[in-house]
Amino acid sequence: MRVLVTGSSGHLGEALVRTLRDLGHEVVGLDIVESRFTTSVGSVTDRPCVSRCTTGAQIVFHAATLHKPHVATHTRQDFVDVNITGTLNLLEESVAAGVDSFVYTSTTSVFGDALVPPAGSPAAWVTEDVTPIPKNIYGVTKAAAEDLCQLFHRNQGLACIVLRTSRFFPEEDDNKAVRQAWADGNIKANEYLFRRVDLEDVVSAHLRAAERAPAIGFRRFIVGATTPFSPRDLPDLRTDAPAVTRRYVPGYEAEYARREWRMLPGIDRVYVNERARNELGWRPRYDFRFIVDRLIAGQDVRSPLARLVGPKGYHAEVFDEGPYPVESGHRN
Repeated sequence: MRVLVTGSSGHLGEALVRTLRDLGHEVVGLDIVESRFTTSVGSVTDRPCVSRCTTGAQIVFHAATLHKPHVATHTRQDFVDVNITGTLNLLEESVAAGVDSFVYTSTTSVFGDALVPPAGSPAAWVTEDVTPIPKNIYGVTKAAAEDLCQLFHRNQGLACIVLRTSRFFPEEDDNKAVRQAWADGNIKANEYLFRRVDLEDVVSAHLRAAERAPAIGFRRFIVGATTPFSPRDLPDLRTDAPAVTRRYVPGYEAEYARREWRMLPGIDRVYVNERARNELGWRPRYDFRFIVDRLIAGQDVRSPLARLVGPKGYHAEVFDEGPYPVESGHRN
């Protein structure tokens, strides 16, 4: 089967290309960065290039994007060009090529300000039914691209699945205060409770989405690690996350103490992957319990695929603030 992967030199793109090749598919990799996982160096904004790459493809995985760390280094127009116009190019050329399944990699960042409940309120239980309130150009353009996918399913009959992925990047956190306050492994382990997912599980969700897309038509799914929490935990979770976590994974405390790690004092939102598990038949493996078991056993918590792909970074330059630039409020 001929499959197009955009963003093939990136974290997810490389992981998809590796996996699809291992499964015996003919993979066309499109990226602006040359690599051994990219067969066509070019941009999704280049319509003739997109047309060449989609010709003969039965499945399109659209992972190419400008990310949140690019907000400070790229203009808002850059985000519109890549994330919206690039997606439009791919959708139109996918219809022309008779593509069977179009899988769009979105982000839980589209929820934006909807993720933070008012002070004194319980933590937010974030399902696909929560209305997004994007808070930056990244979230706005990803949400708009999702709507384009829905439009092309409704009007052109293209089977489109949107996957709102939570964090899977191996790089340090893009928040300076978080980097200064927490050990990197500590904060990432904590995030498996509510907003992180392993790269291997992200890839398996994409494969399931491509398989199920023709039968489903259009649907949005949250792709994150399975949380141990339930809605009844939300009031306590906001004010005493260690106590709530202890109810479900009591073994974490001793291992955290051994490592001089700490749990977040409070958690303000939980991403819920129930729809993806139920409707896609997706079975993510890497949750907080699994991570703690690996820590206790002295094993690497990352999947073999995540270790193989490794970190890539988002910028070629070095910045005064560390791995990420300070966000500017005046980019046009």
